Amino acid sequence: MIENVHLRSESEHQSWLLERARAGGVSELGNLLNLYGNYLKLLAQSQLDRRLTRRVSPSDLVQDTMLEAHRDFGQFRGNTIGELVAWLRKILVNNLIHASEKHFGAEKRDIRREMSLQQACGAIERSHSQFELFVEDRVGSPSSEVCRIERMRLLADAIAQLPKDQRCVVVLRHMDKLQFSEIAKEIDRSSGACRMLWMRAMDSLREVLTRQGLE
Repeated sequence: MIENVHLRSESEHQSWLLERARAGGVSELGNLLNLYGNYLKLLAQSQLDRRLTRRVSPSDLVQDTMLEAHRDFGQFRGNTIGELVAWLRKILVNNLIHASEKHFGAEKRDIRREMSLQQACGAIERSHSQFELFVEDRVGSPSSEVCRIERMRLLADAIAQLPKDQRCVVVLRHMDKLQFSEIAKEIDRSSGACRMLWMRAMDSLREVLTRQGLE
């Protein structure tokens, strides 16, 4: 597969931003982190407890994640965009746990707390893997990691352009792996209506990806 020239160019630009950020470039760090806001929102939406959605939103969790990433960037020890994105996922996991503890009652820091952290990390990584499979299904899988991550970012940005109900169905269908009958119960619509929402979402994504030369 011949990798899209735009993907390579954008990936190289992000590597440059990371290099500048490590040298103390605050604006470059901000620009780099902001590129992955929609990707993190998808993960947060997939993992946020349904009982919490009226109290905290995926956007809230991502905003906290970005603020902490800015504050703690000096602790980041990776050298690649892939390592940076994995680091952001770990921060997001902690914020998901903190949100749950705040609203459902904090537990003492014991083996149960450690297991909850382990389970939350596993859950977010599964959502990431499911999204990666969805990307491969829609736009293929390039050979380099940086281009693969860039495709994930672009698809997340495309999903962010969808109406809220369509975004919800895409997440439930492709990241939570629910059947349309199960999605219907989650969003209080008929199975047929959920299928139609999904079809419209796929058509819209196809148009966006075609304009970007990814499909």
